Amino acid sequence: MLPELPQVHEVILVDGHSADDTIATAERVLPGIKVIQQTRRGKGNALVCGFAAATGDIIVMFDADGSADPAEIPAFVNALKSGADFAKGSRFCLGGGSEDITLFRSAGNRFLNIVTNTLLKTRYTDLCYGYNAFWSDILEHLELPHPAAATTADNGMIWGDGFEIETVLNCRVAAAELAVTEVPSVERSRVFGASNLNAIRDGVRVLKTILTERTRPRPVTEAHSRTHERHRVAARQEASAMVAIEDIA
Repeated sequence: MLPELPQVHEVILVDGHSADDTIATAERVLPGIKVIQQTRRGKGNALVCGFAAATGDIIVMFDADGSADPAEIPAFVNALKSGADFAKGSRFCLGGGSEDITLFRSAGNRFLNIVTNTLLKTRYTDLCYGYNAFWSDILEHLELPHPAAATTADNGMIWGDGFEIETVLNCRVAAAELAVTEVPSVERSRVFGASNLNAIRDGVRVLKTILTERTRPRPVTEAHSRTHERHRVAARQEASAMVAIEDIA
């Protein structure tokens, strides 16, 4: 996947304390890659660590198992530069697809998608997909778990550290009334590693996330929205003058 990346501002690899040669391989294939260690456990924690380390205006997030097509990055960036706050990848909108998802997981995703759209009044077509992009200045409105937050839980994780992270992101983007554009994405077959996803266990966790996030206090006030829009205008103007601004976490 790394050799396929277009020219970007920076590439961030979040390592989960791997015992293989992941870091050495990444640094050999892509000299200059920024490698950081996640602070707790779980996919969600890995992502927020990457978000915190990013320095560009746009963050593009996807899994490093080879299932994401880097050639789609410009489509995500263009959606943001055209006015979206959050560019949401979708395997189920026109032009999207998946070579990896099973019928059982697809049915579960569609059910959870219906629940989300009904409760949060959204129009998502693909809730549980990790290929997304957003302006970095929206992070302050999403209140994701801080990388340095301590936990006393036996599993070493806090809320948002697990596979529920995509749902948390989608719910909080909706609660903040940010502009969302869905981007068709074709999920390729996994090239590296084995999935840690458990369809039933993690499906229940996602459903719990939807119900929990529905009653969560909305973090964005009208004043914050106005401030955010001023930042967005400035970032959009800067982006239009830059060749490559996206960050990969």
